[in-house]
Amino acid sequence: MPLVLIALDDTLLDRSGAFRLWAKGFLDEIGAAQDDLDWLLSVDADGLTSRWDLADLIRDRYRLTIPSIDLVDELHEGPLAYEKLDPLVGCALQIAKDAGLVPVVVTNGRAEIQDVRIRRTGLDRYVADWVISEQAGVSKPNPRIFALAAQRVRMRLGGAWVVGDSPEADIGGAAAMGLPSVWLHRGREWVDNRFAPTEIVGNVIQGISAIMAAAR
Repeated sequence: MPLVLIALDDTLLDRSGAFRLWAKGFLDEIGAAQDDLDWLLSVDADGLTSRWDLADLIRDRYRLTIPSIDLVDELHEGPLAYEKLDPLVGCALQIAKDAGLVPVVVTNGRAEIQDVRIRRTGLDRYVADWVISEQAGVSKPNPRIFALAAQRVRMRLGGAWVVGDSPEADIGGAAAMGLPSVWLHRGREWVDNRFAPTEIVGNVIQGISAIMAAAR
């Protein structure tokens, strides 16, 4: 029964797609040009930019009078309204579980927000458990967070697979532990020469299929 440690953002859930949909509506609401969408996506940096820093950038660019704290709340809550679990991802996870794989979400981020996302989208029905960095007190790529995930489902870390879209947090974490990994390329080329994923695929469904094939 291989343990599969899977990232949340842009792996199990399309965080970037949800943010893009929210951003389009937000720009319309404040009367900004839709050409600014690329700028907003760029400064968001796939969610890596602090929400406070992003709020300040937006307020400065558009000279908004809205308090930063209100804009931060909107940046947290707004995209959630557009976030849904792809039914095909749910189906793939169910097939994996039926085949004996044990999927566990391992994600960095704020506990309250990540937990809401997992439950609101129904992802919680398809995974064995989840570990969030804020609760765990340690973030990916630190091997400790992956070890905690294995402990949550009472399994050994040895033989586990790591799946995710982040070269550093996911694939780097797997490399540090000597574990096989699957990288979701999202149209990117692999450029890190310090380590490399075991498999490179376009989406998490293909990643699960690759792991099931390797486990046969």
